[in-house]
Amino acid sequence: MQRGADERPVGELLGDLARATGTLVRQEVQLATAEMSGKAKVVGREVALVGLGGVIAHAGLLLLVAALSLALGTIIPIWVAALVLGLAFAIAGYALVQKGMTALKSVSPVPERTVQTLQEDKLWVKEELGR
Repeated sequence: MQRGADERPVGELLGDLARATGTLVRQEVQLATAEMSGKAKVVGREVALVGLGGVIAHAGLLLLVAALSLALGTIIPIWVAALVLGLAFAIAGYALVQKGMTALKSVSPVPERTVQTLQEDKLWVKEELGR
């Protein structure tokens, strides 16, 4: 003869709840780990974009400004040509860095799915304790 859920001893019910809660916590940790790993990959890509933008801007600033300054030096003083071109390349590099920084700011460090499921789990545990 089987007993109904209402006829089970309290110790057995609490043991079941403890096992289920332990399993739930392990699953939540796995979910948080997976979610944060995905976010770390996104942040890594965006940081690489910022770094690449900085390197490109620096190389462009050094090489192109020097070459174009010499070319413009035949028309205007070399120092004026270097100043104008240096500003132009610095602005372009700044724009790349800002694009990467803006993308980084849009990545939330909070594991939203895990927080949501933890709230659902909290409600589940309360329901189980209320039985």
